[in-house]
Amino acid sequence: MSEDLSNKCIISAALCGAVTRKEQNPAIPITPEEYAAECKKCYEAGAAIVHLHMRDPETQVATPELKFYRSILKAIKEECPEILINLSSAISINATDKERIAPIKEFGPELASLNSASMNFGVGNWKTGDVVVETIFSNTFRLIGRLAKAMKKAGTKPEIEIYDAGGLQNIAFLQMKKILVEPLHFQFVFGVLGGLPFTINTLQYFLNHKPPDATWSVCGVAHQQFEAGLCAAALGGHIRVGLEDNIRNIKGELAKGSWEQVEWAVKVAELAGREPATPDETRKMLGLKEGTINI
Repeated sequence: MSEDLSNKCIISAALCGAVTRKEQNPAIPITPEEYAAECKKCYEAGAAIVHLHMRDPETQVATPELKFYRSILKAIKEECPEILINLSSAISINATDKERIAPIKEFGPELASLNSASMNFGVGNWKTGDVVVETIFSNTFRLIGRLAKAMKKAGTKPEIEIYDAGGLQNIAFLQMKKILVEPLHFQFVFGVLGGLPFTINTLQYFLNHKPPDATWSVCGVAHQQFEAGLCAAALGGHIRVGLEDNIRNIKGELAKGSWEQVEWAVKVAELAGREPATPDETRKMLGLKEGTINI
């Protein structure tokens, strides 16, 4: 008889992103040792997955250089071998298509993000209406296909990032040629300037239009992290937290680390009658490959 994992909630921690700096929250990991320590704390708090962008320790800038990936991943796996690795294929706003694909080919992580559409991507001040940071986040059909091909070859599970309705349509179109291994896994992203904000209606739209057998998770920017996570726990979805998306805790204070937000997610899951999934349970739930990354 197969194990019943239906009440398990997968909690992911996105540790730093490509933009947030230590000046904004000192808990942002930059060095390999800081990444490793934060991963261990997140795992002990209840996270099964860590989502990673890599930083150059001297500049704090997000980097595609594989030497930084290797040193950080090695430190993480020595400190916390149990945790599952989800590498970002976005990397940074300046990364080339080749640079975005290279870590998937080189390291073959258990999971990697697969962005589903090109979009305006910004950071805005919602009190003044000023755009603080802006770029065009390019994800052409050709690039999505190349990333999907690399992930399939590496045995890496794509975490399909959905920022608006167009992303779901793009994936449905590309999947006509079965570029991705099914069942699919979606991450519904809320609150990025250029994408959709979180409301119960936007979440319901995504749920209505995803494939019926697809698994799903949510993440939200700033306070929307908590709104989206609360609803996902109640509706059978999974939760991403972490300082990449929100530098504060539920009380509005600077978070002590992504692990503090993981502790919140565990409490929310338990209130919904669910338990945090272990890495082994997560592997079964998402159909992840056995083994670990290549470092």
